This record gives sequence, C-alpha cells and structure tokens, in this order.
Amino acid sequence: MLMEHTRSGSDIFLRLDPGEELHASIQAVCATEGIGSAVVTSGIGRVRDVDIGYLGDDGIYDRIVLEAPTELLSMQGNVAILEGDPFTHIHIVLSDDEHDVHGGHLFAATVYVTAEIHLRALEKGVQVPMSRCSLPDSEFKPLSFER
Repeated sequence: MLMEHTRSGSDIFLRLDPGEELHASIQAVCATEGIGSAVVTSGIGRVRDVDIGYLGDDGIYDRIVLEAPTELLSMQGNVAILEGDPFTHIHIVLSDDEHDVHGGHLFAATVYVTAEIHLRALEKGVQVPMSRCSLPDSEFKPLSFER
C-alpha cells in the first residue's frame, strides 16, 4: 500500500506504510493540500533507521541512528515554509524492544509497519506569515514570523 490521507476541515489524518519516510511524506501531503503552516499534533506507529539528535552549544546537532525497529510513542512539531516548500520540524519519543525510551529532534525515520499521524492546518485563507530561516554558524532553522 501507499500512504493515504484524508482531510476534515483543518484536520489531516495520514497513514504511512512500510518504506515511507516521515518528513518526506508529511511534506508531500502538505504540498498536495496547499498547506504552508500546520501543527503536527500526534504520531504513533513502528519505525526503523531513526536519525535523532539534539542541538549542542556549538550550534551543531549531536546525532544517533537507531537502525532496529522501534515503537513510535509520540510525535509533535510543525510545518512552515523554507525556500518556498513545506518544511517539517519534528520531535519524537520512541521505545526499543527492551522498552528503553529514546527521543529528540527527528532528522529521518522510515516506517517499518505503519505510522498514523494527525496534522492541524492553520486556517486556509488567513495569511499566516510563518517560515523558517537560517542562523549564522548553526544547523538550526528557527521559525520566523513576518509582519
């Protein structure tokens, strides 16, 4: 199967299937639905090859990759525009098969069994000037609010 999604007003529900990448899939749905700003309110499922990390004091991310399948317990974040396209900023909490918990900023994760995700799009027709920008000497891309 390939990813499916449905929309009810501002709510978008996605089902991702094995082999699909979380960021790319959410960004593709946002592009298809014409969504430039949204909140990722939840995500559950089972994923593998998870690349997570945290931003160090030096502005560089400290990263680890969990190759084995893990249970996706929680996922949240947002979608904003970066260089004209939807950009996802996501944090996750995972549990490995020994029930050890891992979490952090998500760089990449591939669906192993399924992922079920809820997005809340910011109101269509209302100008939401939310985007991402770059910081000097940092890998971080913070939110920017235009006036």
